[in-house]
Amino acid sequence: MQVQFKAYDLPFKHPFTISKGTKTHQPTLIVSLSHLGRTGVGEAPAISYYNITTERMVKELTIKKQFVEKFAFTEPERYWHYLHHLMPANPFLVCALDIAGWDLYGKMKGKPLGALFQLPVVNPQPLTSFTIGMDTPEQMVAKMQELPWPVYKVKLGTAQDIEIIEALRKHTQSIIRVDANAAWQKDEALDKITALKELGVELVEQPLAKDDWEGMEWLAGRSPLPLVADEACVDEKDVARCKDFFHGINIKLTKCSGITPAIRMMGEARSLGLKVMLGCMNESSIGSAALAHMAPLADWLDADGPLLLQQDVGSGLQYDFGKIISAAEPGLGVQWVGA
Repeated sequence: MQVQFKAYDLPFKHPFTISKGTKTHQPTLIVSLSHLGRTGVGEAPAISYYNITTERMVKELTIKKQFVEKFAFTEPERYWHYLHHLMPANPFLVCALDIAGWDLYGKMKGKPLGALFQLPVVNPQPLTSFTIGMDTPEQMVAKMQELPWPVYKVKLGTAQDIEIIEALRKHTQSIIRVDANAAWQKDEALDKITALKELGVELVEQPLAKDDWEGMEWLAGRSPLPLVADEACVDEKDVARCKDFFHGINIKLTKCSGITPAIRMMGEARSLGLKVMLGCMNESSIGSAALAHMAPLADWLDADGPLLLQQDVGSGLQYDFGKIISAAEPGLGVQWVGA
């Protein structure tokens, strides 16, 4: 097997602001695995608050490239376990290689990725949300109006949170989901969530700090809207803990280390009565294609990375008013542009 990789710094169309800060570019790593005349591609964006950079991923992959390449690839789950033990402190890099392994496997089997999963379909045609980053209410309305969309995810965490949603509501009847990115305190959260319900908001992601379990227990018993764990649910070990504190979990491939553990997390969440959101970290079309294939297994979808980025390094993925469509080809159905 042969490995290739390249780091990018992809510009956003607009500066992207959440409660944790603002960024103008999304660093990401693209990898490819070539084996027996077929090539699979994968992606892992770098996220500063998880302390993983593209430089760190490139350094570790460069050092361990020969071990990645020597594995006798037959199917993704065995490969993920091998990578997980080879690079236990770098789940983002494992994710990129795991996605590439699934793409390669789909091509070996001659099937689109979505045909290979064993979980039941929950939502045959889920619509992805489009994210509105934090700004003034006027600017957030302007961003929304740039792209009429059936579902918006709105980033909050300011003193103007309710005014922002009131302003957006004056211009759209679309579904609105709110993501506080852990910015609120529990009493503030309950007051805001109560007001947000009156404004037709569907759900709230990560209202409190990821380690505020006491506050989340208090809030979950009182919230009039479903609460979805994001920062509090990183990988497989976190799913069961979220059961009594949230109504659902946001599974992101990069933070949980790939498609392989994400599928297991989905199964465990269902067994615990938790709903599932598939979320993104501003991936290009390559990482977003993996989410597109997994989307029917989830209740909610947030896979709008290519819509937010000014530059894409993948081709083959299309968006149609909330629908995310991958090419009907084996594997992911996308190509790495400029490999």
